[in-house]
Amino acid sequence: MFAVLKTGGKQYKVASGDVLRVEKLAAKAGDKVQFNEILMVGSTVGAPLVEGAGVQAEVIDQIKGEKTINFVKRRRKHGSQRTKGHRQQLTLVRIAEILEKGADKSGVMAAVSGAGIAHVTGANGAPTSKKAAAAAERASTPKAEKPKAAPKAKAEPKAAAGADDLKKLSGVGPALEKKLLEAGVTTFAQIAAWTEADVAAMDEKLSFKGRIEREGWIAQAAELAKG
Repeated sequence: MFAVLKTGGKQYKVASGDVLRVEKLAAKAGDKVQFNEILMVGSTVGAPLVEGAGVQAEVIDQIKGEKTINFVKRRRKHGSQRTKGHRQQLTLVRIAEILEKGADKSGVMAAVSGAGIAHVTGANGAPTSKKAAAAAERASTPKAEKPKAAPKAKAEPKAAAGADDLKKLSGVGPALEKKLLEAGVTTFAQIAAWTEADVAAMDEKLSFKGRIEREGWIAQAAELAKG
């Protein structure tokens, strides 16, 4: 009986006892692996795979294919030319048994393409590669959310060097002083020099219409500026 299996993007027609070179598998010499992508077994054709079928094989060795040379043409206006060598990594296997049914319950390690050779037990009890297990663990572990940065507090306006303590004016507290600083008023001399137009404009900014005249800020500021 023969089977057609798929591995490494290629299809192979095999029978028991055949020795096969396939794309590198995540296994080591002496391991028993099972190919589960079976396209055909005997006269049974899959759609696209034959359900429950498998091909078991023994890993003989990890080898390299024949060296291939790629010639890189000389580029225009450049005198360089070079060749590239490559040897494909392969796995040599011997086909042991062809299963028409029950391959999914055999417990034999699945033939997985890759460079890893260490084996661990998967969720279904069958061995799998350490690389595949690590990838599955990363996928199942929820990512920790990064703590959101606290919003930066708005910087409070600071009095410039040499500024007067405006809270000495009658009715001026920290909140009103802050508004005066934001308006660019920092000294008693500035307030003492205000005109009627300045007072009207400042009344609008401070939203305390009439307070400047009522509290007598200009006169107070003139006295404080002297001292």
